[in-house]
Amino acid sequence: MWLVILVCQLGLILRTEAQIPEQCITSETNRAPENSDITVVCGTEFMDLNILLCPMYHARYNESLMFLNNQNQKGCLGTADWGVTPPVLRFRFPLNESAMESCSNSFKIINEVGSGQFSDFSNVQYVNISGAVTSLDPTSGMITYKPQVLYKFSCLYPMQYILNNSQLGVSGVNLVINDNNGSFISTLSMQLYQDEDYEDILFIPQTGLKLKTKIYVAVKATNLTERFNVLLDRCFATTSPYPTINNDQAYDLFVGCVRDPQTKVDINGASQVAHFSFEAFRFVEHKNQTISTFYLHCTTRLCEVSSCSSLMPDCESGNGKRRRREVQEVSGNATVSSPAIFVGKQSADEPQTFSASHDVTSESNYSSPVVAVIVCIVVLAILLVAMAVYFALHIRRKKPIIQ
Repeated sequence: MWLVILVCQLGLILRTEAQIPEQCITSETNRAPENSDITVVCGTEFMDLNILLCPMYHARYNESLMFLNNQNQKGCLGTADWGVTPPVLRFRFPLNESAMESCSNSFKIINEVGSGQFSDFSNVQYVNISGAVTSLDPTSGMITYKPQVLYKFSCLYPMQYILNNSQLGVSGVNLVINDNNGSFISTLSMQLYQDEDYEDILFIPQTGLKLKTKIYVAVKATNLTERFNVLLDRCFATTSPYPTINNDQAYDLFVGCVRDPQTKVDINGASQVAHFSFEAFRFVEHKNQTISTFYLHCTTRLCEVSSCSSLMPDCESGNGKRRRREVQEVSGNATVSSPAIFVGKQSADEPQTFSASHDVTSESNYSSPVVAVIVCIVVLAILLVAMAVYFALHIRRKKPIIQ
């Protein structure tokens, strides 16, 4: 009886682990999302997208959280097809302007020299239709540690297929440059490192850092006498290269005693360099972008060595306020900024951190079929032992009757 109960419980565990569909548990596509997961068919009447489903479930999303161009509406959802191997999520839309605009696909007119069936024309207009299938992140805060799943697609069609003398607008992009001026700020510099010893400078690829990558920050003052130390009042991140005092547009890593859970302050107000670290994150407003770009800013001032400790926040009292002195030798504050920090949609140490970023413990690794086979072998072994004991006792009871 106990063996039957054990086998039933084992079956329930295997079916409910990580809430991954049965078709994905043993599938080779039960892995992190990749660019090769999407197949695009540029037909003469329809555009068809086929995207592997199992990587979405591996990333803790499902077909109800994947939308065309992040348009959270029913008409921009795909249809899950579990009847094929491997399972796919299908999108189909006709080649007409109204259907494309309903889910905010992008149109771009391109002028090219005629070729193929248009070789008799010196100038042929084409329409590039592009967009993206993006995951809807349920996170409601300003930042998230959850990787973004994003698949981009595009098709190039002759204008005759799509539009008739339609004029399309193109939005412009303004670039701004942060120019740090002033005698005080010229003595400050911010450097990013990749190790806790602050020796190896952090290299940020154009493809972005992985989520939860540890970033070590050093704010250093140069050409100063030994009279002053560096004191960081506040460090925060913005999507703009310009520092802002608007809390709605900035995410604080630390202000006084209030710190982000992933931020650790190592040195502050104790020397002419301040050290702290934090983990790479993405801004939620970049959910439909492959790369999340932000800038780090620190409101900094110089304090006299003898008075720096009195200017530090009193965290032990719980109020986070600074201690007061009658005379404080302190300079005016200024803000020093970092270069652009790029963060991609993948997690650092992907096989392990990927699950952690979704608030799932490492126990989700037990969804492996290998573990299931081992458990089944153990159950069979217990069953055989139980049967051997039963027959041994049964034979011993019958021996006196035979005699």
